[in-house]
Amino acid sequence: MIVPLHIPQLTKFSDDELVAFCMANPELTVERDESGQLFISISPTYALTSSNNSELIAELVLWNRRKGNGKVLESSGGFFLPDTSMRVPDVAWVRNEQWERLTPAEKKSFPKLTPDFVIELKSDTDSLAELQKKMEKWIGNGVRMGWLIIPENAETHIYLPGSPVMIQPFEALLEGGGVLPGFGVRLSEILEY
Repeated sequence: MIVPLHIPQLTKFSDDELVAFCMANPELTVERDESGQLFISISPTYALTSSNNSELIAELVLWNRRKGNGKVLESSGGFFLPDTSMRVPDVAWVRNEQWERLTPAEKKSFPKLTPDFVIELKSDTDSLAELQKKMEKWIGNGVRMGWLIIPENAETHIYLPGSPVMIQPFEALLEGGGVLPGFGVRLSEILEY
């Protein structure tokens, strides 16, 4: 569950203050929207969601090792986006060209970087409406492709800039297209739902 965090007498954390707050509270997943509102995850992930997220990461990592054209980041990696928000996806992929432009200090923090691809995996405690808004924000900030995976419906909502959301059943082959060339997965073969 994600809830808003209210801190009296503080209107907005700077980027550096937000990083310091996150480092001082490593047990929390913290995000910031474009208006400066902080949101925290207050409950750990259920075993099934954690297992499914691991499967998704594994598929992307195996593809990326074969192709060698980017970096896969898991659900602890946050990104400062152009709209000033700081978002944390369940899975992200960044192409090498973007990764190599980061300084060593940026790689050891939350970079000002928009991932090329993100996955949000809905858990039982997540609000579908909030995740849909988050996906729209990812795309609006420059993500080239995003998947919102909804296990209870056995479907994936595919987000692409300038296109209506497409819905695919878990039995369908999801492909990476021009963003993740040669990547494909049938979620019905790797996820438990």
